[in-house]
Amino acid sequence: MSETMGDSEIKQLEKIGKTAVADLKKEENPKITIPLRGLSNVYFEKKEKVIRLGDKTSQRTLLNVAHTKKFMQTTMIAALCKRLLKAQKHASLREAYYQLKHSVGDGHENTFEGQEESDPLIEDMETLLHVLREKLHLSADRRGYLYGNIQLEDRGDIIDCSKLGSGGFGIPSTIEEIKFKKVTANYVLVIETAAMFERLIEEKFAQKNKAILVATQGQAARGCRRLINRLANEAKLPIYVFTDGDPYGYYIYSVIKQGSINLAYLSDQFGTPACRFLGMQMSDIKKYKLEKVTEKLKDLDRKRLEEELKYQWFQTPEWQKELNMMLTMGVRIEQQALAHKSLEFVAEEYLPEKIEKEDVLP
Repeated sequence: MSETMGDSEIKQLEKIGKTAVADLKKEENPKITIPLRGLSNVYFEKKEKVIRLGDKTSQRTLLNVAHTKKFMQTTMIAALCKRLLKAQKHASLREAYYQLKHSVGDGHENTFEGQEESDPLIEDMETLLHVLREKLHLSADRRGYLYGNIQLEDRGDIIDCSKLGSGGFGIPSTIEEIKFKKVTANYVLVIETAAMFERLIEEKFAQKNKAILVATQGQAARGCRRLINRLANEAKLPIYVFTDGDPYGYYIYSVIKQGSINLAYLSDQFGTPACRFLGMQMSDIKKYKLEKVTEKLKDLDRKRLEEELKYQWFQTPEWQKELNMMLTMGVRIEQQALAHKSLEFVAEEYLPEKIEKEDVLP
């Protein structure tokens, strides 16, 4: 008999409890072994160009006073995920926290004192099972929009993303069940700011260039990054990332490209190594005569640039040149600065020219 959706995850969750019970029956201390998350346990895989999680682990044991509460909280999260999967219900991270919070016995101590306790443990569960929390039916607030030459199926509804007025399709946190019904685009343009996204919709950029537009609204949320990954791998579309020319825009690009340190254990599903950086670049300032609309670097900008110069994933000649040029010039430039030429310039000249000439960074 074939497994239905969620059966595999339910079996993995049940294994946590069954292993603990088996340890107790053997009069052994039940333990949960979880890979360590964070900078000390990640490395950059040069061949695949993604951030990977190392092999360091930590143990949570029931009969260690320092671990007992976290052990209990971890098993409670596993039990909640199992209930959600069996009921085919989804819960937000905030709802999950309130589902899990209650006092213990006749005392006044709570199982969870705040969402800052439950959220990291949910990420631990992802790491332990190597399963997206969205597949465990836990989701965060949606952020990001999609517009352009693609039709989606979302819970039975067919959505033509080229006919959504000026707003676009709000990208949900959980996109695993979304199907790509029809794709007629030549590429995907990922855009840092909502303002630029709206400008390109108004200029009918998607229709004129057979493109899909994705607005991240700053650092891309998980649902947005997963969607970009799927568009690259399933729809086989080239991905261009269009951010501000500043250290934060560069970092937004790097997270979309090779994943993040915090989610290194899910880089295969969140990273898109084949994507390329479209702009803004320091060379654009002179090329397009934008000298009068740059912004001076602040001390915090310089510090961030110096950090990025040391990151393994920025150790290409092109990126070292770009980052050092910004430090030398002492300026940054925003996407909206292109409006200095005209409102239409970005859609009619800047982006088409960049894409045609492949004027991108790796």
